[in-house]
Amino acid sequence: MRLRERKGFKFSVIGIIVLMLLVTIVPIPYFIEMPGSSENLRDYVSVDGKRDKYDGSFMLTTVSVQQATVATLIKGYINPTNDLISKKEMMGTDSNEEYDEMQRYNMETSQNIATQVALDFAKEPYKVDYKGVYVMSVDEKSNFSHRLKVGDTITQIDDKKIETSKDLISYIKNKRVDEEVTITYESNGKIKKVSGDLISLPETKKAGMGISLVDHTEIETEQDVKFNTEEIGGPSAGLMFTLELYSLITKTDIRNGKDIAGTGTISTDGVVGRIGGIDKKVIAADQEGAELFFAPDDLIEKEDKKLNPKIKTNYQEAKDAVEKNNLSIKVIPVKTVKDALDYLEKEK
Repeated sequence: MRLRERKGFKFSVIGIIVLMLLVTIVPIPYFIEMPGSSENLRDYVSVDGKRDKYDGSFMLTTVSVQQATVATLIKGYINPTNDLISKKEMMGTDSNEEYDEMQRYNMETSQNIATQVALDFAKEPYKVDYKGVYVMSVDEKSNFSHRLKVGDTITQIDDKKIETSKDLISYIKNKRVDEEVTITYESNGKIKKVSGDLISLPETKKAGMGISLVDHTEIETEQDVKFNTEEIGGPSAGLMFTLELYSLITKTDIRNGKDIAGTGTISTDGVVGRIGGIDKKVIAADQEGAELFFAPDDLIEKEDKKLNPKIKTNYQEAKDAVEKNNLSIKVIPVKTVKDALDYLEKEK
């Protein structure tokens, strides 16, 4: 082989190696959603230091999300249980850090509400402690942009203590655009202050900070309720947390030895809400051997149906996934926690 040919061959090999690295390692702005895991809640929840000892299990279910490369993108298209979503579809305009913080907040909130609902059903006393106001997002045009961040808790504005979002909104409504306010807030365990002028909100043209917010609450109860879910985020375990906690608080076996999975957000009045990725979660539950799967039987509004004629309830999506993938798990529709408890009572 001549020198020029050897050099050409060498550069070709290097080019192929570089191309393979680009295809298999370099991320692209897409994510692949696939069936995740089903986690036994006895490993994540305790009451007064005690964990679930009854036969069977309550399981939360997850969707696995993987940053796509060209190689995994091709593989994702081959597997019919996977879906490809863009970074914008998944995170909106949030950064990775803001998205992770939001997932952490959603998980914490679902735990607080599940505790409250379980205590309500068990007829046990508790107190809702208002810690301030969570920052959920900050508009780029806000004078607090890049100063406050998602997850910060506002506790005071000027000299007024803030316990709820209503307190903050009530205080600001009498202020003028461009008027300065000073915010006291907690961030990563530290108390900080920041000042900025109010802006004209595009929706109302009234003065505001340009942030979205929600109450930061904690439940005070005689029972020592603890969660260990550092590696899991999002609000969709609310229903299953509630069932697990109710069983622990009342010291009652409510599942009669069955392995039961499910998903759904939870509200303070016990309504089970819609979640994403249920077609993948029911597959994860079936793979783990769950016999039953509680799925939100959510109400589809006429406006939503008009915008998306093909939209289905979570229950319908789960049923379709069972049929499509020949799963053996039984899907149970629930609108409220009471629906789930009533079903379990009938199954005894």
